[in-house]
Amino acid sequence: MQSNHSFMLVQVHGGALNNLSFTNRVRIFHTNKTVTSETPSFPSLYRRRMNTTPTVCHVVAVPYPGRGHVNPMINLCKLLASKKDHIRITIVVTEEWLGFIASDPKPHQISFASIPNVLPSELVRSKNYPEFYDAVMTKMEAPFEELMGRIQPPVTVIIADTELLWAIPAGRRRNIPVASLWTASASVFATKCEELKMDLLEDGELKLDQTGELGELEDPRVIKLAMECIAMVSKANYLLLSSVYELESKVVDTLRTECTFPVYPIGPAIPYLELECDNGLDYLKWLDSQPKDSVLYISLGSYLLVSSTQMDEFAAGLRKSGIRFLWVARGESARLKERSGDMGLVVPWCDQLKVLCHTSVGGFWTHCGWNSTLEAVFAGVPMLTSPLAFDQFPNSWRIVEEWKIGRQAVKREVEADQDSMTREDIADIVQSFMDLESSDGKEMRKRVKELSTLCHGATAKGGSSDKNLDDFIMDITKAAAI
Repeated sequence: MQSNHSFMLVQVHGGALNNLSFTNRVRIFHTNKTVTSETPSFPSLYRRRMNTTPTVCHVVAVPYPGRGHVNPMINLCKLLASKKDHIRITIVVTEEWLGFIASDPKPHQISFASIPNVLPSELVRSKNYPEFYDAVMTKMEAPFEELMGRIQPPVTVIIADTELLWAIPAGRRRNIPVASLWTASASVFATKCEELKMDLLEDGELKLDQTGELGELEDPRVIKLAMECIAMVSKANYLLLSSVYELESKVVDTLRTECTFPVYPIGPAIPYLELECDNGLDYLKWLDSQPKDSVLYISLGSYLLVSSTQMDEFAAGLRKSGIRFLWVARGESARLKERSGDMGLVVPWCDQLKVLCHTSVGGFWTHCGWNSTLEAVFAGVPMLTSPLAFDQFPNSWRIVEEWKIGRQAVKREVEADQDSMTREDIADIVQSFMDLESSDGKEMRKRVKELSTLCHGATAKGGSSDKNLDDFIMDITKAAAI
């Protein structure tokens, strides 16, 4: 099938499979046409043994419905597609999420299939996250099962987000191997396994120990379900880590020793394959006009909200600091642009990895989501950390204390009784962090460049992540050939 379209191929509408060949029909929403993709006939048993024609390997990928999970899943699927042309990938999302991502470019081997909107809207999930999380665990399974009953060609492997409690049992019921994709750090996964007192060598009943802290927004219901998801990994066939072996080698080695199935660090699952795409965007042109390492990039997450009062203090503090900045402020960009002065640019969205890789960007103020952390390390940009919840706290600790490639944004001690930072705090923090001439600043920037080199080496041909991806593909294509 022709690829290179800006629209998405979405729902699988049918198809027939016999001993020799199959035909898939897919609907292209934007053209209102139906096109038929003829896949070459399956080889005879003799030709298959001679390995002259590869068997189609059909991957069904199911992300958790949140931006920090959907993005790495899609990026992983693009990496798989870039490796082998005979891999076909169907990414299963809700109808709402299909609307969010349907226009994104993708390789010709990837299509989307949707299930009904059985969850609270993504636009309001932060208002009652425990309810949303519970719905993900209890409402998505039935429509996914219905889809699996009619999807063609036959599914070779399911790649499911670890935080989909029902996905591994669904695969086991159909005798389909399941790879569990963990989108946080390997260290967080290992820590949660320890808290579970989980023995991955055993396939028995696991007890929950909910003593671990996940931050200010922790909820007992969410914690219990999340820990059950991690316990379920013991029944998976593979564990895929959105991490780089060289960044977490000791933890990965321990997991490989304890697990009875392959553990593959295939990260960073970020869009590094697309860095050479069109750069004709206004904010990139603005960055082109700024001095090297002079711009502070600010993006404080796609889910957790900061109060309008605190955002106003941010704007005033940035203005007071005199530091150049590019600030992603979803929903409030127009108002904040007026308040933050003319030293910076406020936008509702940007291509984050392209921004971080721009030579004018010298720092990143972040809540420390794992995807953002990996992107900053890949780009070689030091981080100013403001963790709020979930795995952001251990990520911040790793950035500041273990890797020594950032600082935590801390307000003045004299005002420590206040809940939020003042504009004076923000101005002081930003000025100090962006001081390129300070000795600790130079050391921090040197260290992050070294880690960046490790990441680039891991993703290069023959690097650790590249080889792990090849090994995983070899595993699943062997299954397809049986």
